[in-house]
Formats: sequence, structure tokens, C-alpha cells
Amino acid sequence: MAKAISMQALQRLPLYLQYLRSLPAENETNISAKALGNALGFGEIQVRKDLSSVSDGGKPKIGYLTADLIRDIESFLGYDNVNDAVLVGAGKLGKALLSYQGFRAYGLNIIAAFDRNPEALGKDESGKQILPLSKMENLCRRMKVEIGIITVPAPEAQGVCDALVKSGIKAIWNFAPTHLKAPKEIMVKNENMAASLAVLSKSLAKKENMPQQI
Repeated sequence: MAKAISMQALQRLPLYLQYLRSLPAENETNISAKALGNALGFGEIQVRKDLSSVSDGGKPKIGYLTADLIRDIESFLGYDNVNDAVLVGAGKLGKALLSYQGFRAYGLNIIAAFDRNPEALGKDESGKQILPLSKMENLCRRMKVEIGIITVPAPEAQGVCDALVKSGIKAIWNFAPTHLKAPKEIMVKNENMAASLAVLSKSLAKKENMPQQI
């Protein structure tokens, strides 16, 4: 039975994994929650609590075996099982995601893209096919694809979402700057760049307005 984990902790796990994977092979084979927290700017107690949800390998004064902790996090996040996905919207952002090779390390394989523009169809520079939207449902159902990625302009996003749901997609990664209406059983993760930029701008303004120490 999987242990309960908060959404905040779930979002931190990929950061732990990325850091652990970046460690040189000749580094020490063990790592402590304190060392991991110091490297990423998190508190030791928080790190220990997060890791307790995915691994039983931590020991007092010894920490975690790095290789075992990497495997535990990968297994918990499902990265050890590659999930196929399709992408809709072969513009600049869509093509950039289609060409990105790093997704496989995180359990994602974009097998094809779809676009309504006839000039965009064919084989992309990545070697993957860009197909007409009319072929999406057949491909998704035939290959049992469950993840759809939306990279179309906002006015087109809801129609694409509906088409993905009709195609049997169970999870949607949405890059369009708009709210999508989907059945409650469909998971939707929004990448809101405008919201992220607002947070950065506000934080920067707050920092600049702080009184300077003399």
C-alpha cells in the first residue's frame, strides 16, 4: 500500500532525484537528509519527512545509500516505467518538447505530435511524426496512450482537450494559458508561465524595495 504524500512533497521529489543523479560517481555512496537539504535549500526535517514517504532505507548517522535512494524515488514517481504520450500543437514550443531527449529519464516518451496545419505535417527534426488531428484517436487507442500534451494557442486548447478525452487520454499536461474543463476522472496539470512570471516579478520587486543594510 502506497504511503500518503502531500502535493508539495511530491513536487520536491524530482528535485531530490535530479540532484542525486548529478552527483559524481566517485562521491560517497551515502547521503544524509541534512546534506540533501543543505544542497537544495530545504530543512533537514522536511527532507527526512519527504523521503520517509518513498524509502525505508535511511539510517541514523549513516543516511541513505545514494543508489538505493535514487531507485526508490524513481520507482515511487513511476520513472522506471516509461509512459507514452502524444503532443498536440507543433509550433515552436511543441517542437522543442518533441525534440527534448531528457523526458525518457523521467518516464515520458512522446511518440508523435498532431497539428491541423498541413504545412507542419511530416517528420520533425527529432525524427518523430507530426500527423493530422484526424488520426489522433485511432493512434491513441491502438497504442493505448494515456498522456496528452497541449501546446496550442489558448482559443484552441479546449477543443484539443475534448479531442484528447475522446481519444482515451487519462492525463493532460497543458501549456496553453487557459483553464480547461475536463471530466473529473481526467488529470490535468497546467504549466502557467504567466503565473510563474508574476511570482518572479513580484519577488524581484519585493527584494529591490527592501531597505539596504549599511
